[in-house]
Amino acid sequence: MNILIIHAHPEPRSFNGAMTQTAVRTLTEQGHDVQVSDLYAMGWSAALQPDDFADRADADYFDPSTEQEHAQATASICRAVEREQAKVEWADLVILQFPMWWFSMPAMLKGWVDRVFSRGFAYSSGRKYETGHLTGKRAMLSLTTGTASSLYQPNGIDGDLHHILWPIHNGILAYTGFTVLPPYAAWMPARVSQQQREQYLQEYAERLSRLDDLQPLFFHPRRDYDEHQQLKPGVIARSGVQWNPRAGQTQVESASCFAQQHPQDEKA
Repeated sequence: MNILIIHAHPEPRSFNGAMTQTAVRTLTEQGHDVQVSDLYAMGWSAALQPDDFADRADADYFDPSTEQEHAQATASICRAVEREQAKVEWADLVILQFPMWWFSMPAMLKGWVDRVFSRGFAYSSGRKYETGHLTGKRAMLSLTTGTASSLYQPNGIDGDLHHILWPIHNGILAYTGFTVLPPYAAWMPARVSQQQREQYLQEYAERLSRLDDLQPLFFHPRRDYDEHQQLKPGVIARSGVQWNPRAGQTQVESASCFAQQHPQDEKA
């Protein structure tokens, strides 16, 4: 299997660095081919800007999605983006490795998504979610937090981890067609013992050794939605983030349904 790791931490000796090293070693030992895009080491530019497009569709007004689609159609993509897109095309599995900053990914990684998952490459009109351009590939988030797992429970002050990650899982990965595997979280590695950090790495290696056994996260297929792209009246939401009032369902019932499919131990 071809595996691409997008590494987004500015300190090579960080625990995120250790997780990427663990992933490379574990996956290589299993016979997989692995590439790493270390965004900070690469000097990756996070900004999607007019300079990315030498051959403009409209030189007077910058519409990013229009220019992205034009660049894909005319093979005029800037070299840095083209290299990363080639890696994504090569990959069967993409792992995003990052620290949780402000309840999301670092700006560096979001900028990679903005530029690489461009319109015309990762999605286009009528080619989203289960028909996205990246259908057939898998993706997984591997992340660290600054606080304990207890804060990321449904009743925790930070909220359920899957709810926090929904914009990434659904709005980026599922949107472009990926099959999304459950995330792996190392809880506040900077504030635990060395023994606990070593246990995190061991657990992560074990997770990577059973990728084919992991149950993907559930996202409702297009047939579950009506012409307004809302869940049909008879469909019970199973994502854990959505709930369907037209099916007499409450948010609590949706969360309970999701928890039964993805036990807490799948979050760590």
